Amino acid sequence: MKTFHKIVLPVSLGALAYIAFHSYSVGIPKGAVAVKSFDIKKYLGRWYEIARFDYKFEKNMDNVTAEYSENPDGTVLVRNKGYNYVKKLWNESIGEARFVKDTTEARLKVSFFKPIWAGYNVIDIDEDYQYALVAGSSLKYLWILSRTTTIPESIRQRFIEKARKIGYNTEELIWVKHT
Repeated sequence: MKTFHKIVLPVSLGALAYIAFHSYSVGIPKGAVAVKSFDIKKYLGRWYEIARFDYKFEKNMDNVTAEYSENPDGTVLVRNKGYNYVKKLWNESIGEARFVKDTTEARLKVSFFKPIWAGYNVIDIDEDYQYALVAGSSLKYLWILSRTTTIPESIRQRFIEKARKIGYNTEELIWVKHT
């Protein structure tokens, strides 16, 4: 029995450590830089998803919004909502975001299923906080957000060009419908 504990306990702890390490993928893609002098207070509120890649968790979704509000402890409440046009029902996910380092750098980690966190990096934003380009932890995740259901062509092109330079395949973006 002692041999069993000598083997199982270290192997179990090692497996848990491996899972925990890989659950905290809060990086930023190589070549991407998070916005500096970021102001979370200006970022709070409702954003409309303009474009994204075809993620499993947003499959068949239109009318997608993200709403951010400040929690009393300084974290950010994240409320994502979208309409699944195949199943004909609204889906909502509620999560939490925290800054990775400094609150003036737009590098956050977000979780909808703790203890699993993912990177949320604002890599471009206009000076009025009306349009944002958000990168995940890798080149698999990218969002274009707007305070309204449309985006000016100049901003669209600016974000697409920036994403291409980083290495994103922008041809695969899905342009979200809002009705």
